[in-house]
Amino acid sequence: MKAAQLTVVSFNVNGIRAARRRGFDEWLQRRGADVIGLQELRCPADLVGDFPGYTASFDVGSIPGRNGVALLTRLPPAAVRTWVTHPPKARGLGEYASHGRYVEVDLADQPVTVACLYLPKGGLPAELQRPGSMREKPDGGAKYRRKMAFLDGFARELERNRLAARRAGREFLLVGDLNIAHLEHDVTNWRAARRMEGFLPEEREWFSARLSPRKLIDVVRTLHGDRPGPLTWWSWAGASFAKDVGWRIDHHLATPALAARARWVEVDKEASPDQRVSDHAAVVVGYERMP
Repeated sequence: MKAAQLTVVSFNVNGIRAARRRGFDEWLQRRGADVIGLQELRCPADLVGDFPGYTASFDVGSIPGRNGVALLTRLPPAAVRTWVTHPPKARGLGEYASHGRYVEVDLADQPVTVACLYLPKGGLPAELQRPGSMREKPDGGAKYRRKMAFLDGFARELERNRLAARRAGREFLLVGDLNIAHLEHDVTNWRAARRMEGFLPEEREWFSARLSPRKLIDVVRTLHGDRPGPLTWWSWAGASFAKDVGWRIDHHLATPALAARARWVEVDKEASPDQRVSDHAAVVVGYERMP
């Protein structure tokens, strides 16, 4: 039954070359998905490599060793757009246009536009920064301000792209590592996380504002229901993976008609820490194909 559906994946690979050494190519062939959105390629274009059976549309960005997004499709897409070929129009996103954070394709065999985003991780506001208790040196809230400016601009850009897809007669799907956990169900230790980047009240409010029964639906939460999980990221450090202490920050946000066709969700968490391909797991959703 699943083979007759459109299977779409979001997977932050945390470096495609490292992921390949850990078994990414074997996972790709075993999973056999139709569309795969990848984040954090973290390598130059000439080292991304081939993906047998897929056409790769990607933007590695201009910052060595950072960012980079791709969409792998079974068929060559009808159109490809990145922020290099189609610069974002929303104020505040211009400085990110060459950073390799967004790619969008029109599928050739379905009236669907799929976008892949790697949203900045950000940081803490100055008042929450405590020297000695942070992994990074306090920055006075600079990373926090940049993330919030990005969110403000991307809200407008996302709405523009959703409406452009609708005018073209297409459904719209955003996949990616959004570096935001939305609900308490999305973080194992959610009380402590309220003072951490990725689960700050203003970030969660931004996420809530993107969702609407008439605009975009959180597909994974809808399928999984009102209960903890499914987690998609676990720290490399300690026993977080083994104890399943993590966050859900990898998402599928779909327009209502497409979201209504979502039938199942699976998170490809490996069986043991030594089998991990990335610090994230692939989030796979099966959609009933459009008529």
